[in-house]
Amino acid sequence: MPEKPASDLVHIRLHPQGTTLHVPRGTPLQEILFEYGVEFPCGGHGRCKGCRVRILSGDAPWTPGEEEVLSPAELADGWRLACRSRASGDVTLEIRQWEAAILADHSSFEFRPGEGLGIAVDLGTTTLAAQLLDLATGDVLAVRTGLNPQAAYGGDVMSRIQYALSPGGQPRLEKLIRSGIGDLILGLLEAAGRGREIGDVVIVGNTVMHHLFCGIDIAPLAHYPFEPARDGLEIRESGALGWNIPGRPPVRFLPCLGGFVGSDILAGIIASGMHESMELAALIDLGTNGEIVLGNRERMLCASTAAGPAFEGARIRMGMQATTGAISAVEVSDGNFHCRVLGGVPARGICGSGVVDAVAAGLKLGVIQPSGRFAPHVQQWHLATDVTLYQGDIRELQLAKAAIAAATHLLLLRWQAERGDVRHVYLAGAFGNYVDRASAGRIGLLDFPFHIVEPSGNTALLGAKMVLCNSDLTDDFADLRRRIRHVPLAADPLFEDSFVDCMSFPEPGAQNEI
Repeated sequence: MPEKPASDLVHIRLHPQGTTLHVPRGTPLQEILFEYGVEFPCGGHGRCKGCRVRILSGDAPWTPGEEEVLSPAELADGWRLACRSRASGDVTLEIRQWEAAILADHSSFEFRPGEGLGIAVDLGTTTLAAQLLDLATGDVLAVRTGLNPQAAYGGDVMSRIQYALSPGGQPRLEKLIRSGIGDLILGLLEAAGRGREIGDVVIVGNTVMHHLFCGIDIAPLAHYPFEPARDGLEIRESGALGWNIPGRPPVRFLPCLGGFVGSDILAGIIASGMHESMELAALIDLGTNGEIVLGNRERMLCASTAAGPAFEGARIRMGMQATTGAISAVEVSDGNFHCRVLGGVPARGICGSGVVDAVAAGLKLGVIQPSGRFAPHVQQWHLATDVTLYQGDIRELQLAKAAIAAATHLLLLRWQAERGDVRHVYLAGAFGNYVDRASAGRIGLLDFPFHIVEPSGNTALLGAKMVLCNSDLTDDFADLRRRIRHVPLAADPLFEDSFVDCMSFPEPGAQNEI
């Protein structure tokens, strides 16, 4: 293929990184800026400001769509939406690169010695984590993490589905994620040496990731009853995925549990051991699609609920991922509040754990009322010089926490159990690992006693490793899946009433001390 003439190339300098990109004229900025830290929470539909970049030099005329989202002052100051802009000429852009702390896993676990090497992968909606293991010892030989390249086309699964349904969308997303995981695997092999063959690869992820990796039609997940086309164990040849891996191992994507409850939750059940426990336990993954499992070794109920992306900082006016510059915690002392910012730099936004903390702090200080409204004398709350919490942000958090609380209530009702009957609550995933449990209790997100709530880290990755290293976990999980019943909340007539009841924040002293 002939090289592009120099006149057809545009030079884009990124500040403060100092990197210069040379791209064909007319290239959408969305295609090139994601890996440099620009977020696209709404999938590039121009509905949010998550992909803002600033023109420092050069010219980039704004579009009519940008005028609907950005104020005249922002446009005049050089701000543009990357999802609406193209590389039309040489330009210098101010972007603030993220330094995301992606949750891996270093837990010890029981295993049966095997032979050779294996790879476990947690395919998240936003992030990827992969580990290379010695199957004889269970030792982790190398770790690689990264961002899911699909996230340039939507920060949550529904945005991802919407893009997948557009012409050519699903094949593009499949190619992106297979290439992204393939690159992580190459990194693992380079770190540990290429001399030995890989015997097995195990991948876990939510139902949407399962479909978009395996090439399964995503359309049934876009409409009621939101049931997957296929939800079982999927096996692919690594060579057919475009991966040149020594040993040409099979690639197993573990089965889903129904609806939007994926194999990451199946892996979490295995990692927590709740499928072997006589005591009643709950596994809660707090994310865009909150997944909840309630049960013991006799039987389990599972459900997913569209909590919305507030826990991940999306749809929050100044929300962002838990990266450099994000307010991650808000503490109250002597009637005042103090914000902690990731990376020790000036605050430029707020992530999910910071939003939970801020609202809990606002309730304690009287800035926010139990209804979710600001106190009469408050219009908005300035948390830092450049970061403000708005009324709409509190509303988004109420919607998210109400979805989780209502789902938990209904599963307990279906089980015919009380909250006091639950002996263990495992919080899975990055948000569950970092959210302050006291703040979560104060806003009514987790109405359980403090001593039974256990941040459990990346249970998806741990469960994938346990499957990789235990030969008795290598079937299609038919016995375990028979003990798990999926509860479709959208069809439950009690869910809407419970959701409304859970919208308000607890009155002072009404919530559990957790």
